[in-house]
Amino acid sequence: MSTDRTLLLAGNWKMNLDHLEAISTVQKLAWALRDAKVDLTAVDVVVLPPFTDIRSVQTLIQGDSLDMAYGGQDLSAHDEGAYTGEVSGRFLSRLGCSYVIIGHSERREHHGETDAQVRSKVEAALRHELTPILCVGEPLEVREAGEHVAHTLDQLAAALDDLPSADLGGLVVAYEPVWAIGTGKTATAADAAEMCTALREKLRELLGADTAQSVRLLYGGSVKADNVAEITEHPEVDGALIGGASLDPDGFAALCRAATAR
Repeated sequence: MSTDRTLLLAGNWKMNLDHLEAISTVQKLAWALRDAKVDLTAVDVVVLPPFTDIRSVQTLIQGDSLDMAYGGQDLSAHDEGAYTGEVSGRFLSRLGCSYVIIGHSERREHHGETDAQVRSKVEAALRHELTPILCVGEPLEVREAGEHVAHTLDQLAAALDDLPSADLGGLVVAYEPVWAIGTGKTATAADAAEMCTALREKLRELLGADTAQSVRLLYGGSVKADNVAEITEHPEVDGALIGGASLDPDGFAALCRAATAR
């Protein structure tokens, strides 16, 4: 990981944990991070709970001044109106969210989200001063065809198309090889490094060198305490988007410790 960028470890809870379970999980995580002696000046720890949990998470994190941030798992491209079931970025911002996941592979697959919709959501997040965690990555058949780099860079370019470079300095991009999410399979550290290096170069082309240098690149896909250090060792990999492992406070804290203990 580059010393110019702070390590970011973000736990995507997906559709797990109700608001009472969320309170318990965040409390236990705070204790576990303390007990594991994680240097919280060296890492940004983020939790991304379901929408119904956010108010409870906000109350706990802000009330107890916990050294972690939180955000949403998705947002609407619209700010308000007749969009039943959608959640505005304005609502997330008012709840104190710092981050929001956009374009997760499960949204693309199960909800048919297109690159154009992803781009609209990135723009919506920026309107409400939320940091997008923009997800890009390839399915197995694309990787096997040797087209994984081109596929992923095309997703990145489409998501950022015509957005002002000046607004994207805090952007986070998460590379998630779709075939490694929730399957127990993990791309090698070399695979993650290859893609993040290509993403950084594409960001330089799209945004200019200075803005591109500030963007944090994460790897997502079956990240655990026993592989996170190797994955984030490369200077272009700035952290991880963690799924199932983030639901276990002790396990997540161990992962944070492993990533920072070097």
